[in-house]
Amino acid sequence: MSEFDIRQIKLGEDVTAEAIHEDLEFLDDWEERYRYIIDLGKQLPAMPEDLRTEERFVRGCQSQVWLLTDYDEDQDRLYLAVESDAVIVRGLAAIILAALNRKTPSEVAAYDMDDFFQQLDLLRHLSPTRGNGLLAMVGRIKQEAAALAA
Repeated sequence: MSEFDIRQIKLGEDVTAEAIHEDLEFLDDWEERYRYIIDLGKQLPAMPEDLRTEERFVRGCQSQVWLLTDYDEDQDRLYLAVESDAVIVRGLAAIILAALNRKTPSEVAAYDMDDFFQQLDLLRHLSPTRGNGLLAMVGRIKQEAAALAA
């Protein structure tokens, strides 16, 4: 198995949902915002091939997406990593990680992603299939968090 350290992903700590919201509001148009989102995705480390397994595959996405989770029981923290074959999806995943990574399972389960996406005006600017994929990623993360929080 590879030496991939999920805890090296600092989204949610160094880059927060609030900071992304402020940055996106500052940009004038959606072409600039898409570039920003793609740049966010470049902050995600590549997930090694051996971790891209069937059980980590996220169904409902237009692109190929894998989700890796790690729970630190001592710190009550959920760590997340996402890999995709599409650059825009990696960026969208980075937005999700900025909101949910490094939180407790209860915080993840309770986080209102719909409201966050509405604040960003994000879903209106994505194709329906891309939007469904984004919601599938969030759903999978919240499902895993809810199971840990129970």
